[in-house]
Amino acid sequence: MKLMQLYASMKSDLQAIEDEMAATVTSDLPILSETSLHLLKAGGKRMRPVFVLLAGKFGSYSLNTLKKVAVPLELIHMATLVHDDVIDDADTRRGQLTVKSKWDNRIAMFTGDYIYAKALTVVTDLEKPRIHQILSGSIVQVCIGEMEQIRDFFNVGQSVRNYLKRIRRKTALLIAISCQLGAIATDAPVRISNALYRFGYNVGMAFQITDDLLDLCGSEKAIGKPPGSDLRQGNITLPVLYALQEQAIRERLLGEIESIKASDGRSDSSAAVKLVRSSKGIKDAEQMAERYIAKALRALEPLPNIPAKRNLADIARFVAKRSY
Repeated sequence: MKLMQLYASMKSDLQAIEDEMAATVTSDLPILSETSLHLLKAGGKRMRPVFVLLAGKFGSYSLNTLKKVAVPLELIHMATLVHDDVIDDADTRRGQLTVKSKWDNRIAMFTGDYIYAKALTVVTDLEKPRIHQILSGSIVQVCIGEMEQIRDFFNVGQSVRNYLKRIRRKTALLIAISCQLGAIATDAPVRISNALYRFGYNVGMAFQITDDLLDLCGSEKAIGKPPGSDLRQGNITLPVLYALQEQAIRERLLGEIESIKASDGRSDSSAAVKLVRSSKGIKDAEQMAERYIAKALRALEPLPNIPAKRNLADIARFVAKRSY
């Protein structure tokens, strides 16, 4: 099944989750409703809810139960995006003005905090302590990942291992537990929830690496923000780290990155982007993403041969080849 067909087949359940998210963040304070709904209305892939729903197929599927997992996970993801845009001083996201750009930094930070808090109120309806433990532990790790990213802004000496640890916390973990918690919520066997966690983790790693590649190789129309945004913000991603290992361009690339840093991210990053595109860094990062996808597909092998298993494999293959 192609990805658009998959989404179409899940349209009713995904719409129920969308409606629940909107209801959850709606506030008696008009500006808080407006800011909270701003990013929600901009759309998105809704990968975490999709993973939750598909994982639930391996247990006793119940939309009412799965909503209480899918909604908080997607809201937590949205809250991190609102905060990220303040940290990165980003003006656009998903082709729309960011909350910090349309309002200001203070409103954005409180909006992110509010969305976090509202997410946690939803999951309290589930009387499964293991879900609460996994979710709260993951939020801690996401915050650590955010701090690590700030620490490593413009750090051209960081290792590939540091980068991978950071994206594990920032991105892969929420995708991994989306798969795991969907299974736990519907009482699937532990061996299945564990396999789904491994699947989600590897897909999440590939997803972030591909995201970092698109920031360098994608068009503004496709990715919803100007190419090279990561470099302007000081975020040294995997393709850049690999490119810096090439002696033929290393000094020139270091010089361009230093110029961007000296201008506080206001200078044009196109020269640095061009250098990275001309390097083996793009191909090496693509190969790393492909290795994670291969691991994800292997994690699915022992699972029951139901349509959801094939759907998950299709999503993994899409992540590796996506252009938006």
